[in-house]
Amino acid sequence: MSAAIARPRTIAARTRLLVLDVDGVLTDGRLYYGMRGEALKVFHVRDGLGLKLLAAAAVTVAVISGRRSGMTGRRCRELGIRHVFQGVEDKLAAFHRLREGLGLACGACACVGDDVPDVPLMREVGLAFAVADAHPQARSAAHVVTSLSGGKGAVREVCDYLLTARERATAAT
Repeated sequence: MSAAIARPRTIAARTRLLVLDVDGVLTDGRLYYGMRGEALKVFHVRDGLGLKLLAAAAVTVAVISGRRSGMTGRRCRELGIRHVFQGVEDKLAAFHRLREGLGLACGACACVGDDVPDVPLMREVGLAFAVADAHPQARSAAHVVTSLSGGKGAVREVCDYLLTARERATAAT
């Protein structure tokens, strides 16, 4: 991962909420359509385990997606992600409602994005990640860019980054 700010690990250690986009972050961004018109998505199993480990470390995980998808809902249920917002045009407004409901400041929140609709949210959180194959505007808005692409383990990389920062902060105290 490359870092764009001097203290991302410090911010990562105190992150309490991780917000994820879906298409291009949890998936590779491609949509597969079956003969009956259903959209299929492919999720990386290591991302799922990383999200479960993060939740076990008391970090709330949420999904805010511009698209509606039964596949996304199903995957989030499998992973125990309770905060799922689909078909959202204004991701920043949805984020503020969520974080206020959780009683969190923006600085205690992180997000992972990949494209222009994610940029306003990325600029608002304490720690913004972009996946390796993100649009240049999303990469510019990120504090940290993953080495892996969306749908190919980038979310696990973010989870490991956050968990390692927490472990180091705990060991230092």
